[in-house]
Amino acid sequence: MFSTVDPVLLARVQFGLNISFHILFPAINVGLAWVLVYFKRKLAKTGDEAWMDAYRLWVKVFALSFAVGVVSGITMSFQFGTNWPGFMDRAGNVAGPLLGYEVLTAFFLEATFLGIMLFGSNRVSPRVHTLATVLVAVGTSLSTFWILALNSWMQTPTGHEIIDGKIHVVSWWQVIFNPSFPFRLTHMLLASGLTIAFLLAGLSAYRWLRGDRGGDVRAALRTGVFLGAMLIPAQIVVGDLHGLNTLEHQPAKIAAMEGIWKTGTSLPAVLFGWPNEVESRNDWELVAPIPGLASFYLTHDFKGEIQGLEAFPNAHPPVLPVFLAFRVMVGVAMLMLLVSWVGAWQLRRRGEPRPWLARTLVGMTFSGWVAVLAGWYVTEIGRQPFLVYGILRTSEAASKVPAPLIGTSLTLYILLYLFLITSYIAVLFYLARQAARKDGEAFKAEAETPQPVIPNR
Repeated sequence: MFSTVDPVLLARVQFGLNISFHILFPAINVGLAWVLVYFKRKLAKTGDEAWMDAYRLWVKVFALSFAVGVVSGITMSFQFGTNWPGFMDRAGNVAGPLLGYEVLTAFFLEATFLGIMLFGSNRVSPRVHTLATVLVAVGTSLSTFWILALNSWMQTPTGHEIIDGKIHVVSWWQVIFNPSFPFRLTHMLLASGLTIAFLLAGLSAYRWLRGDRGGDVRAALRTGVFLGAMLIPAQIVVGDLHGLNTLEHQPAKIAAMEGIWKTGTSLPAVLFGWPNEVESRNDWELVAPIPGLASFYLTHDFKGEIQGLEAFPNAHPPVLPVFLAFRVMVGVAMLMLLVSWVGAWQLRRRGEPRPWLARTLVGMTFSGWVAVLAGWYVTEIGRQPFLVYGILRTSEAASKVPAPLIGTSLTLYILLYLFLITSYIAVLFYLARQAARKDGEAFKAEAETPQPVIPNR
């Protein structure tokens, strides 16, 4: 079945599938860890147990996501040896230490104190429990730091030299703080915050529609909506800065994102189209009516020059997936902006969502995942045909594993991940229903408890 398929393509698809599945869970946990810290802070400040009730539900979501993320991360790392031995052979002097730092400084920190977060609320003091929550949050952010340092170096490699075909580090400072790292790290941290914002709002709106109006629901719902409303404008600004950086260091990626085939100035913005690589043009192209708009938002100059794909023969990414993924990412971001701002205005005015807003939030529960995946595809597919940009081509790092073997394992991965993601989503909504049931039983028990009779004076 797979004997006629290019094994390098299959290996790329398999690694893309693994990293697509894996990134879903860090995208939740990095933001969720700090939201849990916020819940603890609000509890300490107000004394309102609703914040602790919200914490108890969402720490379970964190633990579930952490477990699935760890397992999927292990299978992903195996592929460095099975499908991409050339990467570690050529770039292992950079990748190995950075991945090791991530395990030593981040993973152990998360794994050590997660148990206290889950089971220690009644066994340790509130301060120790809060400290454990803060340390886990720091661990998730450190993990993001090291992983993004490696990925950013692969996009904009600096601080190295090549000896006998192998990459050696000259300056760790330049390797870690490479030109794109600050923008990618900030962009990813904000993306994680937005992912958990809409997950919070969506699951809380789901409980709201089921009649659960407890204080923890209101607290989580407001946190999610207002967090999204605050972060999405910041993400748009950071995205613009990230785009300027990408234009400077990876102009071929920008050309693919925008569907620009020929170098020129005062270029229009292509709102939609279907890139045709055979004829080097966009079919069914829809152009914005503002002249020079693409040049303006890419260079901040209506007359700015943009290099087209013609300037990168045999060294530009596949245009169609990058072009479409970029529009999905931007489209979801605009929808997030609209829904979060309308939701924030409505919650401030009414104190509760209208049914149509609650249903919209439920529909956008996993919108953060869509945006993260779309952005990740722009980043990773847009780096092709290089694994380390300008230094190591993807085809040079692939193994000699036959296509049928890769295809078989790819099929098994697809089936396994479909089962896991379906189960994960089902468990999230089960936890939400269970929390609603417990709140309902507590309310009923309180209502049925005989109240002391106070005699009239």
